[in-house]
Amino acid sequence: MAVARATAVDHLCLTCLCVLIFISLQHCNATDILSKDSPISTTQTLVSSNQAYELGFFNPDNSTNRYLGIWFKNITAKKVIWVANRENPLSVSENRSSLTIGNDGNLKILDGDQNTMWSTNLRGQFNETVAQLTDMGDLCLNDTISGSILWESFDYPGNSLLPGMKLGTIGNTQGKHLLSSWKSNDDPTPGNFVAGLSAEQPPQVFIWRTSKPNWRGGPWDGGKFIGIPEQDAGYSNRITLMPGNPQEGAYLSIHHLYSFDFEWLYLQPDGVLQLKYWNDDNNMWDLGWEAPANSCDPYGVCGVFAICTNTKYPICGCLRGFVPQSNDEWSKGNWTRGCVRRNELLCEKNETSLASGKTKPDKFWVIRGIKLPDHHQYFPYTNTDACQQWCLGNCSCKAYAFVAGINCMVWTEELMDIEQFSYGGETLFLRVPYADSGKQQNEAAVIISLTTIGGVLLLCGFVFCLYRCTTYNKGRKTNLDHFNSEDELVSRDTLQEDVLRQESFELPIFEFKQILAVTDHFSYRNKLGEGGFGAVYKGMLDDGQEVAVKRLSGNSGQGIEEFKNEIMLISKLQHRNLVKLLGCCIEGKERLLIYEYMMNKSLDTFLFDPKKRHQLDWATRFNIIKGIGRGLIYLHRDSCLRIIHRDLKCSNILLDEKMNPKISDFGLARSFQTTQELANTRRIVGTYGYMSPEYAMGGVISEKSDVFSYGVMLLEIMTGKRNTEFIHQEQIYPLAHAWKSWKEGRGVELMDQALGGSSCVSEGLRCIHVALLCVQDQPKNRPTMTEAVSMLCSETDLPEPKEPLFTLQRLSSVQEFINMCSINAVTMSMTEGR
Repeated sequence: MAVARATAVDHLCLTCLCVLIFISLQHCNATDILSKDSPISTTQTLVSSNQAYELGFFNPDNSTNRYLGIWFKNITAKKVIWVANRENPLSVSENRSSLTIGNDGNLKILDGDQNTMWSTNLRGQFNETVAQLTDMGDLCLNDTISGSILWESFDYPGNSLLPGMKLGTIGNTQGKHLLSSWKSNDDPTPGNFVAGLSAEQPPQVFIWRTSKPNWRGGPWDGGKFIGIPEQDAGYSNRITLMPGNPQEGAYLSIHHLYSFDFEWLYLQPDGVLQLKYWNDDNNMWDLGWEAPANSCDPYGVCGVFAICTNTKYPICGCLRGFVPQSNDEWSKGNWTRGCVRRNELLCEKNETSLASGKTKPDKFWVIRGIKLPDHHQYFPYTNTDACQQWCLGNCSCKAYAFVAGINCMVWTEELMDIEQFSYGGETLFLRVPYADSGKQQNEAAVIISLTTIGGVLLLCGFVFCLYRCTTYNKGRKTNLDHFNSEDELVSRDTLQEDVLRQESFELPIFEFKQILAVTDHFSYRNKLGEGGFGAVYKGMLDDGQEVAVKRLSGNSGQGIEEFKNEIMLISKLQHRNLVKLLGCCIEGKERLLIYEYMMNKSLDTFLFDPKKRHQLDWATRFNIIKGIGRGLIYLHRDSCLRIIHRDLKCSNILLDEKMNPKISDFGLARSFQTTQELANTRRIVGTYGYMSPEYAMGGVISEKSDVFSYGVMLLEIMTGKRNTEFIHQEQIYPLAHAWKSWKEGRGVELMDQALGGSSCVSEGLRCIHVALLCVQDQPKNRPTMTEAVSMLCSETDLPEPKEPLFTLQRLSSVQEFINMCSINAVTMSMTEGR
């Protein structure tokens, strides 16, 4: 009996011991630390100390691949929030796979044959490292000696953003802090969609589909993205934008609304970005916010100069003063080509139209409660009046807005991606011609009312006055017609005689009626753009040749002298990198130039466009750089005339169908004698930001003036940034920023992220070096164009550029001068100089 009782006690003790051992083993398996001596197999996991997150191997449903990932531990609807080996999966049959720390201190995933399938790839030797899964869901690789974090999964997000993680700018972080969707719910391979911030200031939140915008949340105003209508306890209460240093850009982070919540920003395979939180009561994920959320949210669904309203049918409508680009496509629900302006703005009208006296100033049409369009420019004006005045003073300005937290925003490009909100939103002031402003209808209504109230006596008086005025104007019109016809005839004949006298008789002279037919009466649909001279229209000659017709604007700062100058100079120049002049038209006060048509327009339309700049790969850019240089060498040294262009800038570099560059716009050019090196002028013309110091301040012209402009363009081509845009953080111009970065050995940071890869770094740095030599303050220190092109194409050692003191000035010291000049890269004239 005693023996039996002892045996029973032994069995009970043995059972208790087994239970304790099992609990102990379970506790040991639930560790959050991975060391070199304790790798985890495919059946083991790491668990954060707060039991919220778990790391281990998993295989998605309907998949034979195995991945290492992190997921929420105690949530039944398992959702993987981070995957290590997204592009290098293991096979499910690889049961001997493991996560370990190698001899060099790196985290590694090994397959059954001990081949490395994924690694943290830290450079250097780290003998004492451990990995830890933190309470925030971050897998960290720590140096146990220094205590520093060597690597963390938060720096390499997948399709999910957790509280504490950062979402960065696509330009400066090189994809390091961007969300990328899975290919499908069962395939973690990177899909077609990427979410992040734009590199502009202030940044916008975007979802891109294969590098093209798919959704846009608008700029950050200090508390929210203004393109997302506010919601009660919505997204704006859960996100923060943290400005980083100039090299890192800005970062967005989400945070808990309550400390016990599970928050999860998730980019789905179909490109929908969702903010979710876990609902313990219903045991499911609840949706807090998502985008795109309706049929108006996709980027540019209605095309340019159109607005999308989700509560209307059809959802797309043209803005005030605009009509569909194609009525046929628009009626079928294809709105992607957008709308075009119905009437020209006042500043776009030619001199003949202005002289008629039937012109009234442009107005602003107010559109409230909208998502403001993309591609804005920011100006530091602190009141709406200054913002409006800038817009009225620049013909390229299409609209403006003044937003609290951002200040002045203006648009000089096509207005794209406008959405009408049912609540929230901002106010846009759209520039429209007087004829489209609605004022005429109001004035007509007032006149009708007054006429009715006035009665018969007023009507009789009106008829009497009308009779007298008609009699007077009939006689006056006869005299004016005679005077104007003679004046226009003299003007035309005199100008034509001047042209012929200058031995340009080989240049064809077109009749004005021909040009009207060629351009469809200067249809707005055929308008290619505009510059300091005037508008440019596309046309087709009778023989089928496409041409570009430049028409002198009545509001232009250039006149007959520039017109004659371009005819005399460019008609005598022949080079593959100079645009070809095909003819001209002189009739009345109409002055037109007919050029060969460049289908890719100007360099700036690609270089400064976030979407198109990716078409300028390194080979294309270097070809453009060399082509411009060869064209300038021809102008300075090899042509029959020695020409100084004086207005070199990216908008005056046209691109043919093969993206070959051609220098254009010789209206401000100056011819030199072959033995002449310098000249002075009392009329300073050109574009601010491209003019050399000695020319801008003293009127001294030489071929080194063009060399300076070439250097500025070279920097713009390499950086993808306009020289007239301030570096936001440092309040200095890109030219000064470029010299400072190059001097500190950070020249590679200047290169446009759109170039991608490292294959062009050496040549790119050489281009930046040559550019800095070209923009030195003293002309004698700059190379000639022949020397500059030779430097670009050789591997010889280059001299050190001197510090450009003229350009190293802060915003506060040059703001007054900038306000006098053209900020939007339109050619300007200054009448002071020596």
